[in-house]
Amino acid sequence: MSKVAILATEDRAQLGIAMMLGAWFFFSLIDTSVKWLVLAGLPALQLAFMRYFAHFFISTALVLRGGADLERFKTDKPGWVVFRAYLLTSSTALNFIALLYLPLTVTGAIMFTSPILVCLLGWPLLGERAGPWRVFGICMGFVGVLVVMRPFGAEFHWAMLLSVHNAFALALYSIITRKLSGVVSTETMQFYMGAFGTAALLPFAVWQWVNPATAFDWVIMFLLGIWGWAGHEILTRAHRYAAANTLMPYTYSFLIFLTAWSYLIWGHIPDFYTVLGAAIIIASGLLIWARERRRQPV
Repeated sequence: MSKVAILATEDRAQLGIAMMLGAWFFFSLIDTSVKWLVLAGLPALQLAFMRYFAHFFISTALVLRGGADLERFKTDKPGWVVFRAYLLTSSTALNFIALLYLPLTVTGAIMFTSPILVCLLGWPLLGERAGPWRVFGICMGFVGVLVVMRPFGAEFHWAMLLSVHNAFALALYSIITRKLSGVVSTETMQFYMGAFGTAALLPFAVWQWVNPATAFDWVIMFLLGIWGWAGHEILTRAHRYAAANTLMPYTYSFLIFLTAWSYLIWGHIPDFYTVLGAAIIIASGLLIWARERRRQPV
């Protein structure tokens, strides 16, 4: 490979990394804004609806830009597409509820067991056999979760179980997305995700609706869906410029963003056990990533 080609490849990888960081920055804005709004008295399911309503509007417009043809909305895998949408919708709604009770750093740390769970579930669902090092990484990740949650101590809160559900839901979501990749277009999956979330959460939003108290709260409530769509769009595009093995470690920037927002807005500093557990979870995820990178070098 020529020097020019190597530099071009490096530039593309750097662009992919920058886009990955941007995507997780948008996701951190969502969690931070939701915590702000639920503490201001807005119902979590109302905010979850707003997250998907804007997403639905944008994704519908993108599908229709090629013409108002019903064929553009059809898919050969409707069951999998809808189940995928259910997994993300349920994890979003329950995460927003958990944010009312838990610090951002705790929900973020537990959520980041999702890549480890993908490794665990990949064997029965994808036939991806886990070797001894990957099994060790999985066990290590669960130890990290126990350190964060402290299930038998005074710090345990029932809302942590919602975050555990979210980690499993996101893991299944990732596996199904991998199975549908190349079979169902990204635009179609984005549309059904927005449509399902909007339809499922609309009754709860109408029933519980509370008007934000300030113009600022109105603005960030409407921005939830835009940030969500933008984050998923950038995340998808990042994989066009860099391999998943290259991008994976940068997903942990989410925890850094959440820690910064939590400190800047609420003055919250994560306690020792949250930091220790998060470090163990990150280390286990990086261990699995390193073994996978050696097995499938890019």
